[in-house]
Amino acid sequence: QVQLVESGGGLVQAGGSLRLTCAASARTFIAMGWFRQAPGKEREFVAAISRSGGSIYYEESVKGRFTIARDNAKNAVYLQMNSLKPEDTAIYYCAASHHWVISKIDEYEYWGQGTQVTVSS
Repeated sequence: QVQLVESGGGLVQAGGSLRLTCAASARTFIAMGWFRQAPGKEREFVAAISRSGGSIYYEESVKGRFTIARDNAKNAVYLQMNSLKPEDTAIYYCAASHHWVISKIDEYEYWGQGTQVTVSS
């Protein structure tokens, strides 16, 4: 059974940084991504990365502040979040697929349970 486990969330002041980690129990994923869901809002795409790391995509509001990376030897994907803003507050979810997919939620096959990120002003 494939599992994705996120960690690294927490409470941080605006302007601060957090690094999220997603540990996967399998190493065959082509696409891995991060999504987030704020209270009362739909889940939205944050970033995605291909297996080789050669293709990376970001949601517009996080470009220049967030960096996605993966370590295939460790079956892990990371999200480095800098210059955090209160509007980044959300539950952050790791997602994975055996196919290449960028931002379409329904095309990701596996999801983690999420980790809470709270940014205070």
